Amino acid sequence: MLDILIENPLLLLFLVAAVGYPLGRIGIRGSRLGVASVLFTGLAIGSLHPDLKLPEIVYMLGVALFVYTVGLANGPAFIAALRRAGLRDNLLVSGSLLLGTGLTVAAHWALKLKPALTAGMFSGSLTCTPALAAILDTIKHGAPRELLNKLLSDPVIGYSITYPMGVIGTILAISLMQKVWKIDYAAEAKQLRGYGIPTEPLRNITILVRRPEATGITIEKLRQENSWDVIFGRVRHGDAISLPGPQSCFSTGDLVTAVGTAGELERVARFLGEQSTDEIDLDRREFDFRRIFVSNPLLAGRRLRDLHLKENYGAIVSRIRRGDNDILPHGDTVLELGDRVRVISDRERMDEVSAFFGDSYRAVSEVDILTFSLGLAFGLFVGTVPIPLPGEAELRLGFAGGPLLTALVLGIVGRTGPMVWSLPYGANRTLRQIGLILFLAGIGTRAGYGFVTTFAGEGGMLLFAAGVGITCTTALAMLWIGYRLLKIPMSLLIGMLAGLQTQSAVLGFAMEQTRNDLPTVGYASVYPVATIAKIILAQLLLMLLMQH
Repeated sequence: MLDILIENPLLLLFLVAAVGYPLGRIGIRGSRLGVASVLFTGLAIGSLHPDLKLPEIVYMLGVALFVYTVGLANGPAFIAALRRAGLRDNLLVSGSLLLGTGLTVAAHWALKLKPALTAGMFSGSLTCTPALAAILDTIKHGAPRELLNKLLSDPVIGYSITYPMGVIGTILAISLMQKVWKIDYAAEAKQLRGYGIPTEPLRNITILVRRPEATGITIEKLRQENSWDVIFGRVRHGDAISLPGPQSCFSTGDLVTAVGTAGELERVARFLGEQSTDEIDLDRREFDFRRIFVSNPLLAGRRLRDLHLKENYGAIVSRIRRGDNDILPHGDTVLELGDRVRVISDRERMDEVSAFFGDSYRAVSEVDILTFSLGLAFGLFVGTVPIPLPGEAELRLGFAGGPLLTALVLGIVGRTGPMVWSLPYGANRTLRQIGLILFLAGIGTRAGYGFVTTFAGEGGMLLFAAGVGITCTTALAMLWIGYRLLKIPMSLLIGMLAGLQTQSAVLGFAMEQTRNDLPTVGYASVYPVATIAKIILAQLLLMLLMQH
């Protein structure tokens, strides 16, 4: 059987994925390893024979796909977060990373580790797969060919031994501090409504306009003066039903439908009059509503207000579903391929509106190979460009940092003329998952034999303990400084910690604690900087330690 796997790398790849992926879904006291279990399955299978390993191109392709899709998805959120408190947040993360680096150097000298093993420990303790890829890339460019296989296995071994507690230790730090500080996430969510994240589900109600103060004033002015975050749908005035625009006004006795969160709707209803038991949105004789896929590439990257739906089609968008979240649309909301918009329109024009948006599930499941390949190729080229350092040393962003940096820029740009750089949500998630599995399976099988030898030796447990110390100290220090000194709300801070670790498993745990998407704001604000910083720090750490 081993001979068959050695001779058939594709069979080996899919066997590792098929066994490892379901193992990661098994929960142990509420925690899961997730897709990282593919790495440990690869290590286990690779440990059976020194020749049982996947070709190098497998993990190189995997990490390039993974970081490129992550960058495309996080570019807009990164810019939006920077406009709020991005400098503060990223300085905190940078300081925490420097602390982690210092602890890694201390462990290196205390345990007398090999430089490549130490660099891998740094990547594993801070759970940064792209940093590991950058280390491997640096070794490939500078190591003697006869020592290449041995040197390439050392960082993977250090990464593999410390990675599990990189995830679990961070989760334990969050659990401990939220209990010590008695965090009320529900109360925080009410104070953080301005972040544009749906902290509670969207609802639809009908309001009866009773108060004279609410009449004769345009809807746009009412929204601005009262800071309302709602969308108004149908308005029934007497027997006539219409769709309101920004310059529309209410009259006493009007029935109006509104979409928003429960608390916001209650505030609006109290100002206008009172909630009504009439459900005028169920009257579909004149106006209808439909969920429509945004599959027209001409609309990707465009703001809702620029579509002039009310003027051209007599239609309004009342909700946008992106992934698993319902978003309340505004004029400056940018559409993405794969969004599902809930449109209210005249029945006779609904098909016309659907054709305008595209409404093709097949189209949003496909990838524009031209723009995807061009963007990724340029990112790989950027990764090969040497960055000179003092002395004769050179630094490269590599096949992880180059695509990530390029994808962030392209994700922010969105489109260049007819070329749409972003990917549909579903396609992005699928490519990201495939890329990560390729990378983890590739490096796992290539380092499996050396991993077992090292962990079973005298230094294995010491390396594991050092990784625990780096992870927990860095996480606890960041939480204490962020919450106690900088007064960052815990809902955002634990997302930032997940971003520091560049760890989706920690982000998922954070969202389970808050029961909303606020941690994603903190995550997006620091994730790109944390990833690029760790890619650079890992390479610098390796080069500096190899010189001493």
